[in-house]
Parts: sequence; structure tokens; C-alpha cells
Amino acid sequence: MRKAVRRLWITLAAGVVLVAAAALALTAMRDAMVFFYSPAMVAENPPQPGQRVRVGGLVVDGSVERPAAGGANFTVTDGAGEIRILYAGSLPDLFREGQGIVAEGVFDAQLVFTADTVLAKHDETYMPPEVAQALRESGMWHESEGDHEGYAPASTYENEETGRR
Repeated sequence: MRKAVRRLWITLAAGVVLVAAAALALTAMRDAMVFFYSPAMVAENPPQPGQRVRVGGLVVDGSVERPAAGGANFTVTDGAGEIRILYAGSLPDLFREGQGIVAEGVFDAQLVFTADTVLAKHDETYMPPEVAQALRESGMWHESEGDHEGYAPASTYENEETGRR
């Protein structure tokens, strides 16, 4: 009986250590995760002020302002909502109005997004899948009309039904 009790205590101690290690790993991963929001998603259910997120959409024509202090302020849209973005750094060379972008940063209490990273598509055949899906859902992405200026057709993205490209 004594060996059985000792084995039980060792098993319980190992279980407690494993649960603690899993809890620490999950906490660390939660802090490292950055969620993507489209402008429509922000309008419906805004993230907490200070929560690190990514937002994306098309840069609205005529919305880009370049303050004397540097950087740029601009608005992105997915057709169903708009987000005003403040950015103090150097914009990518491929950044322009009508361009699909993804910005990473935080919202303040007034839902103004302060970005610390702005990414533009790297060539004429790529747009982040999250941005492309949000544009399709809002109706701003028209495959046949060609108003997406060389973005990859839907066939290059993963098919939702089959999971294949």
C-alpha cells in the first residue's frame, strides 16, 4: 500500500507541473497573438483600447495627409466601414491611394488607430487573404470588372469548401 500511495503522489505532482506549464505557455501565446479586424468588424464590435491588432482595407482616395512632422494620416475602408489611421513612420514605397494595406497598432478610446507598422502588397498579384475576403464580403471586390488593379483572382486563394487552391 505504501508504494501505491507514493506512486499516486508522484503522479499528482507531475500532473500539477504539467498543468502549470500549459497555463504558462497559453498565457505567453495569448500575449503574442495579434488579431485582424476589417473596418466593418471594428464598427460592429471594436477591440479594447490599447489591444494590439491588425486592420486592413483599401486606402480611401483623397484621405492621405502628410503632416509636417512626418508620417501620414489616412483612412482605410472595406466598403462597409472606415478606420482613420495615424502613422508616424516611413510608408512603404508601394503605398498609394486605392492600395490594399495592413496596419498593425492600437486603437485609442475614440477608435482612432495609431499604427506602428504599415504593410503594402509586395507586388501586383498579392493581397492579404483577410483583406481580400473582407472586400469580397462588402462588395468592393469585383472579379469581372477589374477594379482591383491586378489583385490575385479568387482562384489563387484557398477554396472555403475544399480547402484547396
